[in-house]
Amino acid sequence: MSSEPPERAGATGSDQPVGAVEEATHSEPPGKSTLDEAATVFVGVRRQLFGIAYRMLGSAAEAEDVVQEAWLRWQSTDRTVVLDPPAYLATVTTRLAINVAQSARVRRETYVGPWLPEPVDTSADPQVGAERGEAVELAVLLVLEKLTPTERAAYVLREAFDYPYEQIAAILETGQANARQLVSRARRHLAAERREPVGAGEHRRLLEAFLAAARTGDLAALEELLAEDVVSYSDGGGVRGASRIPVLGNSRVAKYLAAFAPRFWPGAEVEWAEANGRPAVLVSHEGRAVALLAVDASVRGIERIMWVMNPAKLDGYVRSRSGSREAPQVP
Repeated sequence: MSSEPPERAGATGSDQPVGAVEEATHSEPPGKSTLDEAATVFVGVRRQLFGIAYRMLGSAAEAEDVVQEAWLRWQSTDRTVVLDPPAYLATVTTRLAINVAQSARVRRETYVGPWLPEPVDTSADPQVGAERGEAVELAVLLVLEKLTPTERAAYVLREAFDYPYEQIAAILETGQANARQLVSRARRHLAAERREPVGAGEHRRLLEAFLAAARTGDLAALEELLAEDVVSYSDGGGVRGASRIPVLGNSRVAKYLAAFAPRFWPGAEVEWAEANGRPAVLVSHEGRAVALLAVDASVRGIERIMWVMNPAKLDGYVRSRSGSREAPQVP
């Protein structure tokens, strides 16, 4: 049996509290048959484990590393004392993700330019392993980045996976009252930072109109589409030429985009894509992806513009689309 994690499969949930999971030791001499059984269990929840880690970290690459570590720990655990394997694996994954999130905060303080979550293709799995699709949109992940890792974990477990507070408390090693407070604080923060988003149809219409105006540098059309306090983020990771500070305000963002148009759009190939449960636009030059464009919109118009231009994030996103249907060309 390889130490590589089994292939992803459909998620399964757990109705048992994590309190049913006893402390496991790492003394079991693993045999082939027992490892085969361990792999079967792990495959059954792998998608869910990735979904937890991804929402907590905003990085598919870091989430995969967490899932890999969870698999290694599961192999070496004395599984005979684990009463509820899915709950145990969710606990291990969440705690590993909290540790990674704490170190990621330090790393992102030195990140060159604005940091945006790494997008994932959700066309095959709209909820990314969750029972509900909450907390997967790029704009939500960006706001959740401002929470403490523990608040983020509580929110993700409750809102995306519908975990009961008893189980959240056990995973986070806290009381139920505190678990409720963690989720409540996260909800309040999200409500303060993000206005109610528009529906899918209106979101697509605004993105189509924005794309047309951005490609032609139509200043008036851009100003009409943008909310008064719109913010444009360009995540180039210090590798690609992108604004190293967010651009704020309707007029300033419109002028920035109009000035940007003659240098960026000529010769560009654009195609519709899906990223994190919302329509997006993948921009390529000479067959190489150079940007993923996504927006966050409310009834006031476009609130956030997100340009993912970091090659590492783009390459991961393009790979995640390899198994999905080819997107049609944008007229």
